[in-house]
Amino acid sequence: FIMPTRLHHNRKKRGHVSAGHGRIGKHRCHPGGRGNAGGQHHHRILMDKYHPGYFGKVGMRHFHLKRGMSHCPTVNIDRLWSMMPEGVYEKCKADTNALAPVIDVTKLGYFKVLGKGSLPDIPIIVKARYFSKDAEKKIKATGGAVLLTA
Repeated sequence: FIMPTRLHHNRKKRGHVSAGHGRIGKHRCHPGGRGNAGGQHHHRILMDKYHPGYFGKVGMRHFHLKRGMSHCPTVNIDRLWSMMPEGVYEKCKADTNALAPVIDVTKLGYFKVLGKGSLPDIPIIVKARYFSKDAEKKIKATGGAVLLTA
């Protein structure tokens, strides 16, 4: 899309010698340098004022950082029953002698089970890589079991 010449704001400046850019300073290409040039030199005041901490380093270096080592998605026990297939909760609630359902949270993408919230008084078998003390205590209190998986 090319704008027609008659709409350019420069039309108003025709006949005025410097076209709004001044006779002394002159409109030159890149008088302060291109881009972020001079951040530690002639533009230092701006950098210090509006972008403190832009230059320099912080912290320690970690060679060959492997993020997978610390990858540990968590889930709380109050969400365990909602992850079960539909109808399992109702069936277990109605029939107290039914086998305890097994839920493997690693298959659902979680590695660790944490103890926030409460569980209904129905036994449940939970498989996970890690359990917090609270989670283990609450699951066992309902008559359930915790199974550690690799």
